Amino acid sequence: MDAYKQSASSLLDTYTSFCFEVLIMAVKELTILVVCSLIVWTGSEIFTSTDKISHLFEEEKFLLDAFSLYIDAEEEIVKKMKRDLLLLQLGTYSDPVDPEQIKDPVAAFILLIRLRSEWMSIEKYTSRSLSEYNVYQTVLEYAEIPQVEDLQGAALGLISLQELYKLYPHNITKETSLNADQAYFVGFVAYNENKFQHAFLWFLYSLGRLAEYSTVTEKELLHYLSDSAYHFGNLPVAIYFSQQLFNLDPTNEEVKVQLDLYRFLLYQKTSNKDIFTLINESSNSYEALCRGEVDERTSKRQMALSCRYSTGGGNPRLMYAPVKEEVEWDEPRIIRYHDIISDRDIESLKNISRPLLSRSETIGGVTNIRTSQSVFLDEGYPVVARVNQRIADITGLSMKSAEHLHVQNYGIGGKYEPHYDELYTENGRIATFLIYMSDVEIGGSTVFPKVGVALKPKKGSAVFWYNLHKNGNVDLNTEHAGCPVLRGNKWVANKWIHEFGQEFRRPCSLSYWE
Repeated sequence: MDAYKQSASSLLDTYTSFCFEVLIMAVKELTILVVCSLIVWTGSEIFTSTDKISHLFEEEKFLLDAFSLYIDAEEEIVKKMKRDLLLLQLGTYSDPVDPEQIKDPVAAFILLIRLRSEWMSIEKYTSRSLSEYNVYQTVLEYAEIPQVEDLQGAALGLISLQELYKLYPHNITKETSLNADQAYFVGFVAYNENKFQHAFLWFLYSLGRLAEYSTVTEKELLHYLSDSAYHFGNLPVAIYFSQQLFNLDPTNEEVKVQLDLYRFLLYQKTSNKDIFTLINESSNSYEALCRGEVDERTSKRQMALSCRYSTGGGNPRLMYAPVKEEVEWDEPRIIRYHDIISDRDIESLKNISRPLLSRSETIGGVTNIRTSQSVFLDEGYPVVARVNQRIADITGLSMKSAEHLHVQNYGIGGKYEPHYDELYTENGRIATFLIYMSDVEIGGSTVFPKVGVALKPKKGSAVFWYNLHKNGNVDLNTEHAGCPVLRGNKWVANKWIHEFGQEFRRPCSLSYWE
């Protein structure tokens, strides 16, 4: 279907251009005839003779014929728009009824590409409209059309998943495949980010899916395959693809020079990197934890930890309905509370947040270490007030100096690299209460690299830990990260609780060890 749509679209674009030219010609003819008519009726002596006036019958016929041609051209454009609309609608039939069911990052990436293509096609037609009241053009100005930067960000998300989880393109596209042009786009983004091994694999994937309707060419792919292999450090592979490129175009002197250079360099080297074996030179405990590589000793230590029902230190609201408390780690003490928020309240928070979400920022501003969208919600919303009260009851801490509830949704490859929540300010973030508002099928865990703990998101549960020791120093073991979402849709809500107001709830200590 994709092949048919792209081929048909190309032909229809050519036909539209022809029809539009005809339309312009018709309008020009109409303008000339209207001018001629004005000359007649303004009393000019050009048409004072009977012979000249009789000639107007022929001009009138030509005028009407031109007008008819104009109408025909407009009707042809309308027919083409209807055909294009049908093709665009065919592409939406397999879409899930619930948008949150788009759990596959590749499917989400394709949706972004498709949506941008659709809007650009529609905009092309509506911008040509001769209607005085072009309502649709006004609608387009306010529509949230994915920009090129959004497509690049989505491609980087796929590359991030590929890099951290050590995946090949055929692993990522197991459920939803990409065509040659889409794979080339991902490869090109990786290439520009100097991730040459991943770029090579995507270019190779694209080469295997070339079709008649593809806009990327075999020559382009062979060039980038050769260049990526060279930058990655595998000269034999670079030579192989350069030779393939030279065979396609033996007259290309630039390729010949490049091929000779690679051969010369090969003689100077004794080893080459294996481009087909995925490596991650920057791999660390954070990434290992995200991949599920948990130390056996950590697992045994976690098994010895306890669960219990908690009343939050005797809080009256929890006396008859205690919360389920599970100790995930003992030092630093990380506690998970189960079933602390209802599905109804979760959906309310999501519905409030969706139209307000914007790119997440860190203290230094927008950054690539966090790839999500978020919003702060105040207590003006009843559901937020209920959640804040629930957090106060469970933790026994005051919410008076706490930040507003921070709701986040992680996109394609969404992650938050290792960081501390403490702001190093006078009124620091003494504790973090992290609520999971969705399950995540693969990925999305919260990991603590310094202690080797990985916590999987569980809808309705929350994890709580103190960022500061009782003496006010940062607990360095609380460094944590949000792993990239490989499959699923991750929603969380953070409550950062500050020091002010906790003086009698969590007394300070002068001890260096507390």
